[in-house]
Amino acid sequence: MEQKVFAPGIGMTPGIPAITRRLGAILGTLFATIAEPPRHALTRATAYPLFDRSAQRFRQFRKWRKSRFAGLAALLGLFGPGLIAANAGNDAGAIATWSSVGAQFGFEFLWILVIITLSLSVVQEMCARMGAAAGQGLSDLIREHFGVRGAAFAMLTLLVANALITISEFAGIAAASELFGIPKYLTVPVAAAGIWLLITRGSYAKVEKVFLAMSLAFLTYPIAAVLAHPNLGALAHGFVPSVHITVTFLQLLVGTVGTTITPYMQLYIQSSVAEKGVDMAHYKAERNETYFGSVFAAIVVGSIVVATGATLFAASGGRGVPIGDAEQAALALQPFLGQYAPLLFGIGLIGASLLAAAVLPLATAYAVCESFGFERGVSHSFREAPVFQGLFTGMLAFGALVALIPGLPLISLILVSQIVNGMLLPILLVFILKLVNNREVMGRYVNTKGQNIVAWGTTVILGVLSTVMIVTTILPVFGVRLPH
Repeated sequence: MEQKVFAPGIGMTPGIPAITRRLGAILGTLFATIAEPPRHALTRATAYPLFDRSAQRFRQFRKWRKSRFAGLAALLGLFGPGLIAANAGNDAGAIATWSSVGAQFGFEFLWILVIITLSLSVVQEMCARMGAAAGQGLSDLIREHFGVRGAAFAMLTLLVANALITISEFAGIAAASELFGIPKYLTVPVAAAGIWLLITRGSYAKVEKVFLAMSLAFLTYPIAAVLAHPNLGALAHGFVPSVHITVTFLQLLVGTVGTTITPYMQLYIQSSVAEKGVDMAHYKAERNETYFGSVFAAIVVGSIVVATGATLFAASGGRGVPIGDAEQAALALQPFLGQYAPLLFGIGLIGASLLAAAVLPLATAYAVCESFGFERGVSHSFREAPVFQGLFTGMLAFGALVALIPGLPLISLILVSQIVNGMLLPILLVFILKLVNNREVMGRYVNTKGQNIVAWGTTVILGVLSTVMIVTTILPVFGVRLPH
């Protein structure tokens, strides 16, 4: 009998749930034996094991509760998936953006990072709570409550945002290959073709662990931040609000929000909670994990800022220096890794970029096709599922082709993609806020006043900043020059 390919719920993002689940299973086997179904070509059990194994592992966990290992098992259940999911978001865009922040402004963005972390925690928790209260993914709710036009607008926003992130991932692959002296005209096409073959042939499940393990190299940043011996006075001053009225400061401000609170992660977290069958009676652990993941992500990117600020920014005499290539960004790891800094940085950048470049086109293709009822599934041919295959293949090809443009500044390309991502984010946040405050959807679990202040504040401020940035981009056409 032919095995059917699982069609995920609207708004699900395949790949990152798979990473979270598979690596979470490794931790779980320390305390219990959990049976795994056979891995076939991108079936429900391989492409989306997060959702398939959740109920099974939850039942297993309930058996652990009375054992002497219950406390430790609960701790791993809380921190393991949160750590993994947070690390999955530390892709090429996040590394390049936060490295540029530290190199150009030292520690001055640390107070902004605190605010972004608060916003990230609130937004992620809202989506997780919607998944538990409504039992549906975000795209499901958008289509039901805003109609086909609303769903089309939301999916267009997601498509553009994810396409830009895909470009940035291939730019990350190209930048990393330059560290090893390998031309991007070889590595980028090979990477794109390899990803396409891995996904369509179903063997990606065996390789994604390698990608994630490679990206774990970036966890050396917290150690590098300590060994760089940052000036403690300057570090403390970084938490004091300060603003520069320059185009560069504004661009990096929008970019840091765009790379930290990404649209696709909101779709992911809500769908994952809904598919796991978490209800509000058992929501507390999910909420705690969401908060912890946000804080952990902030610790990692904060370490990047400190490491680059204590090395690159300090070496510039406090004037700040833009990061032009991956080799320059790798210098922040030298206090810890010495001459091996470029090597480990390159390995981490390639792993993180390959991981995101693989999951984002697939996630986007599934979400868009399910929103409008198109045939989907990697086992389908172009003739059977032209929209799905066209989106998946087209995003891969487009991302790779843009990264191959001769003379293109790769780090700058990554930064621009995160800036545009930040400009698109308020669109999705409006949909989220309308739904999370709708009692027909949420019942008594609508937002509190404090949550609305943070979330609406984030949306409005980011919208205003995006508008100002557009204006500053247009003004030079009329001869108005602003400080950079």
